[in-house]
Amino acid sequence: MNFLEALLDRIERLGTRLCIGLDPRPEWHPPGVDLWTHCRDVLEACAPYACAVKPQLAFFEAQGLGGLEVLYRVLDLAREMEIPVIVDGKRGDIGSTAEAYARAWLRGPRAGSALTVHPYLGRDSLDPFVAAAREEGGAIFCLVRTSNPGADDLQARDLGGRTVAEEVAGWIADYHAEVVGYGPVGAVIGATRPAELSDWRSRLPKSWLLLPGVGAQGARPKDLTPAFDRRGMGAIVAASRAVEYASRERDFAIVAAQTARALARDIQDALPR
Repeated sequence: MNFLEALLDRIERLGTRLCIGLDPRPEWHPPGVDLWTHCRDVLEACAPYACAVKPQLAFFEAQGLGGLEVLYRVLDLAREMEIPVIVDGKRGDIGSTAEAYARAWLRGPRAGSALTVHPYLGRDSLDPFVAAAREEGGAIFCLVRTSNPGADDLQARDLGGRTVAEEVAGWIADYHAEVVGYGPVGAVIGATRPAELSDWRSRLPKSWLLLPGVGAQGARPKDLTPAFDRRGMGAIVAASRAVEYASRERDFAIVAAQTARALARDIQDALPR
């Protein structure tokens, strides 16, 4: 199955729209719990409630070569467990460099993954990622309207009747002009902006929306109903610290699973009826 097929299959089988983020911070781990043990235990415990897993590259890169080795073990484990992977790297660059990023995370041994990308070098900087996603059965999630407080500094700037974020959304919609149903170019839309979700859903009718910001950033599942289509599809909700570090004690995996189960249930309760 390609990424979108695997995502849909897991949503339908498990009834969950929760994406588990892995942002490992070894300084928060109980004594004796190394990076690999922590990530493995959280992923295995939360798997029954996860439609996808989203490892954040920066937290693994910060640990040097050992961190990258753990990342690849996490990716392999997720694939063994048939959990779709969204590599959260927010990559973006010109021409050949974008192609190299796409090769690293969407082709070869990583084929079938999804990758977060940013569009701020221009529309042509997205093309290599879109091409790789289409050819390899993967997907990308492009930053459109992010959850951080400073997002308005650029994303809300007026371009003459439309904002920067709306312009980027238009690019994404163009990639899906010939697509029936949902296509491989998704959008990152902050769950911290619930009043805007209905508008983004209508602007991006063929894109899966990745909604970060639940938990540590204060967004609430009950406010996310407008992000979903009438069938309760089209969006997944990402939670990282709120699940991964719900406990920093020895029971971290047990508490992470309990938190994931409750969040998945709350998201399910918010689906359109």
